Amino acid sequence: MRVFMRSIVIAAGMASAIVPALAAPGPVRSSIPAPEQPGTAAAAAAITRLIGPRAALFDLRLIARPESWYAVHATGGRARIEGSSPVALVRGAYAYLNRAGLASVSWEGDRVAVPTRLPDTVIGRTASPFRHRAYLNTCTYGYTTPFWTWARWEREIDWMAANGVDMPLALEGQEYVWRALWREAGLDDAAIAGHFSGPAFLPWERMGNIEGYRAPLAAGWIEKKHRLQLRILARMKALGMKPVLPAFAGYVPKAFADRHPEARIYRMRQWEGFPPTYWLDPADPLFARLAARFIALYTRTYGVGGYYLADAFNEMVPPIAEDGSDARDASYGDATANTAAVKVAAIPPVVRDRRLAAYGERLYRSIADAAPGATWVMQGWLFGADKTFWSPPAIAAFLSKVPDDRMLLLDIGNDRYPGVWRDTRAFEGKNWVYGYVHNYGGSNPVYGDLDFYRSDMAAVQANAGKGRLAGFGMFPEGLHSNAVVYAYAYDLAWGAGAESTGAWIARYLRARYGRTTPALLTAWADIVAGAYSTKYWTPRWWEQEAGAYLLFKRPTARITTFAGPPGDPARLARGIDRLLAASDGFDREPLFRRDLTDLVRHLATMKADRQLQAAVTAYAAGDVMAGDQATAAMTALAMATDRLVGGQQESLASWIGDARAYGDTPAERDAYEGNARAQVTIWGGQGHLSDYASKAWAGLYAGYYLPRWTMFLRAMRTAALAGQPFDEAATVAQIRRWETAWVARRDVSAAPAPIDPVAQARQLAAMAAQ
Repeated sequence: MRVFMRSIVIAAGMASAIVPALAAPGPVRSSIPAPEQPGTAAAAAAITRLIGPRAALFDLRLIARPESWYAVHATGGRARIEGSSPVALVRGAYAYLNRAGLASVSWEGDRVAVPTRLPDTVIGRTASPFRHRAYLNTCTYGYTTPFWTWARWEREIDWMAANGVDMPLALEGQEYVWRALWREAGLDDAAIAGHFSGPAFLPWERMGNIEGYRAPLAAGWIEKKHRLQLRILARMKALGMKPVLPAFAGYVPKAFADRHPEARIYRMRQWEGFPPTYWLDPADPLFARLAARFIALYTRTYGVGGYYLADAFNEMVPPIAEDGSDARDASYGDATANTAAVKVAAIPPVVRDRRLAAYGERLYRSIADAAPGATWVMQGWLFGADKTFWSPPAIAAFLSKVPDDRMLLLDIGNDRYPGVWRDTRAFEGKNWVYGYVHNYGGSNPVYGDLDFYRSDMAAVQANAGKGRLAGFGMFPEGLHSNAVVYAYAYDLAWGAGAESTGAWIARYLRARYGRTTPALLTAWADIVAGAYSTKYWTPRWWEQEAGAYLLFKRPTARITTFAGPPGDPARLARGIDRLLAASDGFDREPLFRRDLTDLVRHLATMKADRQLQAAVTAYAAGDVMAGDQATAAMTALAMATDRLVGGQQESLASWIGDARAYGDTPAERDAYEGNARAQVTIWGGQGHLSDYASKAWAGLYAGYYLPRWTMFLRAMRTAALAGQPFDEAATVAQIRRWETAWVARRDVSAAPAPIDPVAQARQLAAMAAQ
């Protein structure tokens, strides 16, 4: 497995030494004295893993309370941390070090500079205004984690604890239980393996959107994830987290549907052009039996849970008509592949509401009966994404027969579909968690809106109609980008919103880079205004075409109508120029170089987009010379960006390398590589998912995005020279064939890191300014 490298700086007085982290750390023995209270041992071990042996300077005391809180009292070179849970203790220790500029923990790496004597500080009782801080998305398990091993998961759980996360989705290892369930139901292993989608596409098979895509799923994969989930849950529970576990939502294998023609099983709509899937009506006696058996098997395998996730209608339309035809033929609001004329809206509201109420009640009962006292967790994405069907009355009906204190709605989409909670009277009195997806598809443009998060979260908390607001969460579909957004959001979730965004940035940079200067802060003020004042990155789903930038989208001549990216590229460019001017003394800091690289590649890619538009416009007008000039400029930008990002923690080669490492045989390794390649490029289906998970990675700029556009522009140029109309359809068909061949290849080379990333960033920024 590829491992993130980090530098740990341990300061002793005025002297310091940079020690590279081990690539694959073994078990770390806590150097904190043996704790006197149960629960502190896990916190002590997490702090040790995060900051090293200086964790011995912390004394931990657990004082359980209903709310989440911590307090710090540092004197005489040591610090006493008090907190309501092991997570709160880790959060308190990290918050203290971070505020003092002594530690920064992120996906890109860490800067840790803990002295032999801790500075005197008192941080009074700091209570989170939210009962829970949730994290992760069902899709994260496809876009980011499918090839993670325990070392990477251990690191992420420690990151969660440092940020005070106590309610993560814990969805690994469930195929082990599904396999047991379907075996008991009479399916053989061949049918089960064909039902499970490939590793990078399992989330959508679990949610009933697809079935058997890039199957079969190897038995070895299932066993590895089973062992992994045992360790994940043990660690989460030791830290006092409340992991959200999977439950049965009604989707069954086609082979099961074929074996049970007597059952009330509906053929659902073709999500994004994939073959239809099959959903068992909760009114059918089989539903309760399967749901109860799944939880029983899960409990026997992994232990008792308190929160169970069941998403029955993720971008799917509930069957309302007796024969289920409406669900089969209806279109979904946020999807674009299915445009059938039959609409669920044609069903009388009284019929719709009666059916929805029954669905909600029976879904809840299927969990409550099997796990008494447990809470049904459901993502609320569908309510915002398909407002045509999910009107406030329809939502109210669906929730009407579920006890308020036994349901938890994850209102994840407030960066894209805000206000659903207001329209539904705070989800009709149910417990709910407020939050943002932010990252869609694991795609990684540089964006976020820090001021929006600050004002928005404060407004929700202050609203008298917030009902049973139970928590805040970040629900990214993918990780490893825009770390500042997540650090800021979870600081806000712990009540750090009293300071201004600028003051927070100054503190963040001091911990991340070791120090700040007025020039550095001025540069970052421009960067925040230019990039981190954007709530949603609209280009990634422009004109029903996915892709974070025009360069990343499947080529089309329609790009000339694209008005431009959100944010303020001119202000961002000024911030980058100022950052480069202030880089003296910072250019040896790994996290400074990482941030500079990210910002410059984002600026350069946006400039490449404009050059693409210029080239297409010129060739369409017959101006070959201008088209050639714009094409050359775009090509130079793409190639230079590919070289610059070679030193980042992820690349096409690392993604594929992790995938291949998960296989036990050559056939498995090839299959996993095919999964990995397809997901970040063509995705699948006959809809609009191509490039949905596009990445600004080394290897993709030069090896995938640029070749596609080169084919397209050459065809346009040939038509212009001949004075003939450009046959876009034929060219795109050729590109599609090339994409399919690319996914089948097995020839990715490692991406070398730039020798001098600051110098290369300076050169690329100058190119983008031309």
